[in-house]
Amino acid sequence: MRVLVAITGASGIIYGSRLVEVLRASKHDVSVVISDGAKKVAKAEGGKLPKADYAENDFSAPFASGSSAPDAMIVCPCSLKTLGEIANGVGSSLITRAAEVALKERKKLVLVVRETPYSLIAIKNMERVTLAGAIVLPASPGFYHEPRTISDMVDFVVGKTLDASGIPNKLFKRWGK
Repeated sequence: MRVLVAITGASGIIYGSRLVEVLRASKHDVSVVISDGAKKVAKAEGGKLPKADYAENDFSAPFASGSSAPDAMIVCPCSLKTLGEIANGVGSSLITRAAEVALKERKKLVLVVRETPYSLIAIKNMERVTLAGAIVLPASPGFYHEPRTISDMVDFVVGKTLDASGIPNKLFKRWGK
């Protein structure tokens, strides 16, 4: 499966970094785009970003065209700015253009929104992208799998993200098992 991962400037860079680590360890063809905002947040959070394959403004990247859409695109974490641009069809960066391509080509688009609380504007933007075919997956870890570490909580969110993308994984203990 060809997967495009975009890491944007929301808190929770650890989610995107772990997602890329898991995908790159698998047999999937993974490409990564990192926004300038994500670089600033990573510095503030002390997080380490994976190597990017494309620059945020590289519109010559294959994913900027419907003729080369990924099988799935995951924005993790997804900032409210990025959510708003996707919801309103603003393709001002490779990230938002690729999301627009994923939607128009009816490919999986998963937005791991990391914010709390949500404003009505953010909720309406989540509604718009959902109606357009995206999956909104707030970075809200569960606790039924009895996490013991932050890594356990991160793996829960990353595992649910992979589930939503149609990618099997065993990152967390499933309900009732």
